[in-house]
Amino acid sequence: MSLIKSISGIRGTIGGKPGEGLSPVDIVGFTYAYCATLPSRKQKKAGEKYKIVVGRDARLSGEMVENLVVGTLVSCGVDVIKIGLASTPTTEMAVTFAGADGGIILTASHNPRQWNALKLLNDRGEFLTAAEGEAILEVAAKGEYDFAGVDELGHVTEHDYTDEHLDAVLALPDVDVDAISNAGFKVVLDAINSVGGIIMPKLLERLGVECVKLNCEPTGDFAHNPEPLPANLTDLSYTVVKENADLGISVDPDVDRLAFICENGEPFGEEYTLVSIASYLFERAAKIAEAENISLAEVTYPYNPVSCSNLSSSRALRDVTEQFGGEYHAAAVGEVNVTTKMRQTKALIGGEGNGGVIYPAIHYGRDAMVGVALFLSNLARKEMKVSELRSTYPEYHIAKNKIELSDKRLIDKILERLKQEYASEDVNCLDGVKISFEAARKWVHLRRSNTEPIIRIYSEAPTLEEAEALAKEVIAVAESVIKNGI
Repeated sequence: MSLIKSISGIRGTIGGKPGEGLSPVDIVGFTYAYCATLPSRKQKKAGEKYKIVVGRDARLSGEMVENLVVGTLVSCGVDVIKIGLASTPTTEMAVTFAGADGGIILTASHNPRQWNALKLLNDRGEFLTAAEGEAILEVAAKGEYDFAGVDELGHVTEHDYTDEHLDAVLALPDVDVDAISNAGFKVVLDAINSVGGIIMPKLLERLGVECVKLNCEPTGDFAHNPEPLPANLTDLSYTVVKENADLGISVDPDVDRLAFICENGEPFGEEYTLVSIASYLFERAAKIAEAENISLAEVTYPYNPVSCSNLSSSRALRDVTEQFGGEYHAAAVGEVNVTTKMRQTKALIGGEGNGGVIYPAIHYGRDAMVGVALFLSNLARKEMKVSELRSTYPEYHIAKNKIELSDKRLIDKILERLKQEYASEDVNCLDGVKISFEAARKWVHLRRSNTEPIIRIYSEAPTLEEAEALAKEVIAVAESVIKNGI
């Protein structure tokens, strides 16, 4: 059994003893703590109830967890808008659609079927800050409760916000519905037996795209490992070729991550989901700026011609941004860190290299529906095959490694030694240590795990061999510290 409590929520495997797995006791306690801290995030008039949106993915434990969460909210005197089976971005947007004071998403994202989680939102439908998350953890740790009396109980209403979400996606100026419809695309969709099988076919239908469904029944009994990585998408690749489709689309169980398969069955590359969409937006803006003889910033207003991603995401985003006159900024790992940086810079586009696209023109959250609509708009306008489109972007490869330690106190020593060893290079200490070798167009990023005595190592270079060699180089330095203690 596993239970992980963090500033972004609580996740774990279903069952077991309280504190060891995601038990009913833990679910109730954490939901109560979220309610107890509501006044610190938003003040209400005396006698006015708080209103919280609750949405969930289709995993097997979803209904049970939903019942516990909704019941706890009601017992805390909070009104609930239950939206049922809904993607994470739909739940986020429902908070603002409903004018709610927050939201709770019941999903363990790409984790396997035995996992579930509570992800917590503020009144903007965005993840809580680190300080707000810490406050909830403190209340939950006390285990003290004070529930509402019978006359103060909350009430439950139900509403499906799928159509409102899709309306907002299709209304975006950069989504070219006519071009997509006229292109006559045929796609294969792998929705991993979750809520993507509900919302994504509706989006594709409204875009005039023929959809071949694969694992689209929202049973929660995942057909394969739910993380949208090439090793888990072999059936999708096979079906794309068999059906003579233009591309394959894969989403994770809560539909905030997105990956594509080319028409030849080859992976487009999860890192390149964001890269391709950013390139489309910046190229389009640059052409308008040139045609109208105005600045790029005037075209992108009220946003700046800026892109953002986390430190472990591909350099390709920076390359395509600068290619069209934009500016790139990096954030610490974690969606809330990326959205914070995006707000600070008024970025046009941002996200994470795991296939997470954040487009603030609609909302500050990863959204696969937005990603698909923008990607297909670009593909339709360019009249290219997906593999041809992929070849237009800078070529990079990422290697992922880790160092397991018996003593986590060595982590700081290892990171400090690496800063000294590579002091002549571009060293970024925003989140762990990232060393960039600009002339060679490669980098390596080392950061501590929040839950284990592990240093995660991401390295990127123009070839996978170079990326692996760079990882081995820094691992050798780390091993020297482990062996000698300095």
